[in-house]
Amino acid sequence: MKVKSTPSQAKTGGIFLRFAKHREGAGAIEFAIIFPLLVSLYLTSFELTMGFSVYKRATRAAGMISDIVSTQTKINKDYLATMKDVAAAIFVPYGTDGLKLRITGIQVDANQKATVAWSWDQAGGRPYSVGTPVDVPANLLSISNFVIHSELSVPHNLLMFMPTMVSENSTITIAKDYYFAKREGEPIVCGDC
Repeated sequence: MKVKSTPSQAKTGGIFLRFAKHREGAGAIEFAIIFPLLVSLYLTSFELTMGFSVYKRATRAAGMISDIVSTQTKINKDYLATMKDVAAAIFVPYGTDGLKLRITGIQVDANQKATVAWSWDQAGGRPYSVGTPVDVPANLLSISNFVIHSELSVPHNLLMFMPTMVSENSTITIAKDYYFAKREGEPIVCGDC
């Protein structure tokens, strides 16, 4: 038995049939679906690029500080305090708010045992006790060698467009440390460290 459709049902079915066959505007619909993915991809790549740039500057600053300090024979806390300015110059145009810096002098004895000779942090304190054993990369364990170890960390604010979806905290800490052997044979003396 065939059921007759009412005129309103025939009209509705015809609209859906015409809509299904109609192809104008399909590109706009596809673009509307893909656009959020493209924006997310762009912002993520931008965020990764910014983070990698800050990481490279942290590496460069830690290495530069170790290199500069290793050229000295005598230093003091005032001299070491200027190393924060060196880091700030390397981090331009990024800010250095929250930057933390530690510099340690390490003496390697005749038995290739490395111990802390002196240490300094940006607050003027001594983060490591004198005589504390430390791990040094194997290639720096030469007999009677003096090594400078710089540790640098800086907070990096994420610019994510959806910070609540990614994490409650939109700041990460980028840290880098660097070991540098003294150029001349004499150890570096820090009078007030």
